[in-house]
Amino acid sequence: MNLGKYKNIIFYISTIAFFSCLMYWFFVEGKTLEIGENIAPSKATGATMWENFVDSFLTNLHHPLALLLAQIVTIIMVAKLFGWVCVKLKQPSVIGEMIAGIVLGPSLFGLYFPELSAFIFPKESLPNLQFLSQIGLILFMYIVGMELDLSVLRKKAHDAVVISHASIIIPFALGVGLSYFIYKEFAPDGIQFSSFALFIAIAMSITAFPVLARIVQERNLHKTKIGTVVITCAAADDITAWCILAAVIAVVKAGSFSGSVFVILMAILYVFIMIKAVRPFLTRIAESQKGKGFISKALVAVFFLILIISSYATEVIGIHALFGAFMAGAIMPENVKFRNLFIEKIEDVALVLLLPLFFVFTGLRTQIGLLNDPHLWKIGGFIILTAVTGKFVGSALAAKFLKLSWKDSLTIGALMNTRGLTELIVLNIGYDLGVLGPELFAMLVIMALFTTFMTGPCLDLINYLFKGKKSIEDDEDKENDAKYRVLLSFETPESGSTLLKLADNLTHKMNGNKSVTAMNIAPIDELHAFDIDNYEKEQFKDVIETSNELNLEVTTLFKASTDIENDLTNITNKGNYDLLLIMLGKSMYEGSLLGRLLGFTTKIINPEKLLNTVKGKGYIFNNSPFDDFTLQILDKTNIPVGVLVEKDFKSAERIFIPIFNLSDFYLLEYAKRLINNNNSQIIILDAGGQIRSNIEVKELIRSIEQVAPNHITLYNEKKIEKEFLDSQDLMLISSKSWKNLIDTKSLWLSDIPSTLIISNP
Repeated sequence: MNLGKYKNIIFYISTIAFFSCLMYWFFVEGKTLEIGENIAPSKATGATMWENFVDSFLTNLHHPLALLLAQIVTIIMVAKLFGWVCVKLKQPSVIGEMIAGIVLGPSLFGLYFPELSAFIFPKESLPNLQFLSQIGLILFMYIVGMELDLSVLRKKAHDAVVISHASIIIPFALGVGLSYFIYKEFAPDGIQFSSFALFIAIAMSITAFPVLARIVQERNLHKTKIGTVVITCAAADDITAWCILAAVIAVVKAGSFSGSVFVILMAILYVFIMIKAVRPFLTRIAESQKGKGFISKALVAVFFLILIISSYATEVIGIHALFGAFMAGAIMPENVKFRNLFIEKIEDVALVLLLPLFFVFTGLRTQIGLLNDPHLWKIGGFIILTAVTGKFVGSALAAKFLKLSWKDSLTIGALMNTRGLTELIVLNIGYDLGVLGPELFAMLVIMALFTTFMTGPCLDLINYLFKGKKSIEDDEDKENDAKYRVLLSFETPESGSTLLKLADNLTHKMNGNKSVTAMNIAPIDELHAFDIDNYEKEQFKDVIETSNELNLEVTTLFKASTDIENDLTNITNKGNYDLLLIMLGKSMYEGSLLGRLLGFTTKIINPEKLLNTVKGKGYIFNNSPFDDFTLQILDKTNIPVGVLVEKDFKSAERIFIPIFNLSDFYLLEYAKRLINNNNSQIIILDAGGQIRSNIEVKELIRSIEQVAPNHITLYNEKKIEKEFLDSQDLMLISSKSWKNLIDTKSLWLSDIPSTLIISNP
């Protein structure tokens, strides 16, 4: 063993030494080859090593690649910061990213920090930023096309065709009218009125389907009739608007309607080929991958080639590469899982890395400082008024014409008025074509921000104004007030099934006097508009199966959220529930220096992973009896909360309840409920020695025994054996006593069964 080890060392040293000497000889001899050659003098001549380093460092700092990487880092950090702020303000994160773009542009950052702005965003670097942002836009439009559910559009388009067409033609006409009054003042030189008017009209007509879909999901409207109508309208609007935009671009580039005829005919031929030839080809390829659960790299290459060729074709035809990207996404196979797999491959790169570059590039073009006259701000206000009137009022009146209620009509109008990122894309195309000047471009960007930002407050105001209206749901809520109502909130399907079994143990024999609701709140970033129904079915699959096994009627509640914690507590507090059941979560870095410094929190449902092993047997937290998420829920809810620490829980047949002090006696009410509904055997440990001296508690125990004799036992032993704990199905404990067990690092924690921690508000 040792001899072999020394042989390896000797071989290693010999090899390094020999080849190092060989290289040194080559360098020495190679120096002689420079004789007679025109060799530039060394930069070190006449300069210190530090000066050479500084010169080299500054040169590297201004290298195009280094500059681009610095820009990307700055853009992503600022965009995510503003996006996070907007989420906290109950606004879509895209609004924050749009604002971040303007902040980093000449309107703010360039105005107050001109030297730093010129250093990070020099003019010569902007073409690189533009081309990279265009790649991001191409990928984004590809995703938008894939997220359109054309099957739903085909089935339900007739229900929304009036609203959809009205929400385009009314603002389009108002946009043409607006352009009539501002053409002389704001149209760039050499731009025909028709080109100018068409671009203003399309800017008034746009609806941002991706942003609208997220708002519908977040507000839990996707299952309602109004949600279906508005999604269908937005999808139809998206397709119609991009087709109109393609035609408008063709007209602008050709200079006249007659000159654009050949371009439009080529565009129609392109669409025909994509639908009749390319789409069936892609469908056959997708079918060959059915059931595999992954997409091969060769297949990914095929789809990316289709995307690039499609974008290239539309750019060459003259209707912009983004239309080709949108079309390539729209003709993707309609298999939801296949689309999901493909979106996951490109979504993070497109939305997180590349798309913020587009916002900042737009911001660098937006010079709000040019609007330095009250007259210009009046024009800007008039543009916003025209946009809101055409889209909001036009859509609402069309919905009312279809005999929808005023609340639903106004809600549709507010949602259809959302313009978001799609509007910025259109404005940038107009700016690139020279149709929009800098002043008008800035006004229209402000309009895009304003109309997107107003969607949330408008929906809240509409709900407030119509909150007094009675509905069937209100009557059902009154009927449920007399029931014992249990809400269980779960993250994984398995945890939902477990919590449902526990809820059944608490309510099994109550028949019509109970109500059990299973709720799943999912992060909205993980959902796609076309996949939300399948996602919900997968999440509730185990819950539905368990409810059928238990013969338990359960109401399911699904919600997409940007703030799970607040949404959970709001639903709990406003729902007249009597008990909330949740699983114990855990911060990944809780109690560690890294956790205190960074504040990272990652919820994990499985207690095997979230609890630290004590003496190799059981589980205990580092510093806290609960994880951060659970603590927030306990602090903000105004009803009792049951937190389950799950260790293979099946049914609460044998239950152990330790009573440490008088404040724990409320647990006996839950013991009584479990006896009455599940015939559970209860063992009460008088851990604090206070039961024997308390007459009220004795009477309560006696009353339970009279109704259910031999179901409750008082245990006075001070020492709890492992065998005893192993024989129990569930431990019922107060949150205060649980905290005490954690603080004292009780030996119980190594052997406890599944534990339900009850916290009273």
